Amino acid sequence: MSATVRVIVLVNVTVTDPFNRLVTGLEQENFRAQEDNVEQEVVHFSSEDVPVSIGVIFDLSSSMSNKVDKARQAAVQFYKTANPQDEFFLVSFADRAQLTSRFTQSVEELQTRMMYTQVKGRTALLDGIYLGLSQMRGAHNAKRALLILSDGGDNHSRYNEGDIKNFVKESDVQLYAIVTYEAVGYRNRTTEELNGPSLLTELTEMTGGRTFTVDNLNDLPDTATKISMELRNQYVVGYKPGNHARDGKWRKIRVKLQHTPKGFPPLNVYAKTGYYAPAH
Repeated sequence: MSATVRVIVLVNVTVTDPFNRLVTGLEQENFRAQEDNVEQEVVHFSSEDVPVSIGVIFDLSSSMSNKVDKARQAAVQFYKTANPQDEFFLVSFADRAQLTSRFTQSVEELQTRMMYTQVKGRTALLDGIYLGLSQMRGAHNAKRALLILSDGGDNHSRYNEGDIKNFVKESDVQLYAIVTYEAVGYRNRTTEELNGPSLLTELTEMTGGRTFTVDNLNDLPDTATKISMELRNQYVVGYKPGNHARDGKWRKIRVKLQHTPKGFPPLNVYAKTGYYAPAH
């Protein structure tokens, strides 16, 4: 009988201060990890900037018509803050989701593809996320993220919320979203559109990512840069699970700070909420 292989669970962790600014320079002893409420020993720690495979999921539905130019600028800004080893793909969605650009390291190619995208139709947001997660299977980097640029609600997907939540849990991809939100026209929005931001918040927080709501379109490019910087300034905390069962079950993860380092205000910690244990 072969010996049990001890898996190391690696968790990307972002730490911010009360003003939402990134906190860097923390050490391994600052972090604690729990799995299913049981303390685990942290055996791996790093904070270097590593190459990332990133999919941009871009909303081209008709509700984006007056926002799409700024959203394109935000995506381009995001590409421009990339590392040379990063790779990107682009999924756009309206009535349906489609792969606009396969993985590439050429920012110019992505910019060109974005310029020829047209705004029309309804919003298949969940299908866009599903296609993005599927595409991520061909990624070359271990670190993987999706950036969703949308005004929120889904009203035309084949996949439902439950499908997407399950796929997100299985994928080990960090999700970030920028939701463009207008107070004007609020009353004409459908239930799906009104619930869109909270759905995206739920999905992104499951993965240790975040949703940023932007009500001034001019803030879009800066927000994209902020997310790019966050991806490059994360800690990786690793532990060997005390639970050796290869049962394929969902295990809850909680990463906390051991104590707030001296001289710091209370800090916020963002990390994925769990993973599936290996099956047999």
